[in-house]
Amino acid sequence: MKTTPALKAKYKRILLKLSGEALAGETGGGIDTAALRDMAEQIKEVRNLGVEVVVVMGGGNIFRGIAGSKAGVERATGDYMGMLATIINALALQDALEKCAVETRVQTAITMHQVAEPFIRRRAVRHLEKARVVIFGGGTGNPYFSTDTAAALRANEIGADVILKATKVDGIYDSDPLKNSKAKRYTRLSYLEALQKQLKVMDATAFSLCMDNHMPIIVFDIFREHNLRRVVMGDKVGTLVTD
Repeated sequence: MKTTPALKAKYKRILLKLSGEALAGETGGGIDTAALRDMAEQIKEVRNLGVEVVVVMGGGNIFRGIAGSKAGVERATGDYMGMLATIINALALQDALEKCAVETRVQTAITMHQVAEPFIRRRAVRHLEKARVVIFGGGTGNPYFSTDTAAALRANEIGADVILKATKVDGIYDSDPLKNSKAKRYTRLSYLEALQKQLKVMDATAFSLCMDNHMPIIVFDIFREHNLRRVVMGDKVGTLVTD
């Protein structure tokens, strides 16, 4: 497949953090086929620019460990259940991408040879060099760590240029814009500001890991048409969190 040279894009290698809710679409739960297809098309669009793409999946559309623990499920058990949910989403996205003729590999932090490769950093990098999209499921493989932390960890491990956190809103606000019409959107924040203001976009562990390793984060609205492409091309979309 002919691709546009990567020099035209601002970033050569990106890590896209996709929440489970992004796959749920308007249904609020489960996997919406239209939303899944849209995500696959957007990823294909940037892959065709020559950009190397890694995806870290959430699982909140199926099961959340924290919500499970509040309902009486033991916390570690609930977190493992949530990790399995992310793998379901990873396999669904892989199927959608391959139907779009995008070669894809799923790697998991929990070993399950029948459905996916185990996470091996060198193998993941090699897949990227061969223009394959790599999807990481299973979080970090450990309870008490979010998929945001998994995204920060994997981005640093595979040498990504940036973490792109896909959300339903167009950046980071000082309060919930869905509840407060006067909420102020930030175009740029430092890691310390995000931590001090307790902005609930990524958890403190993920922010700290990015801060320690100077990994920029862009929070943007994935549901606007071609927004992922715009971010990759360097347009001022969403909120940039950096030094």
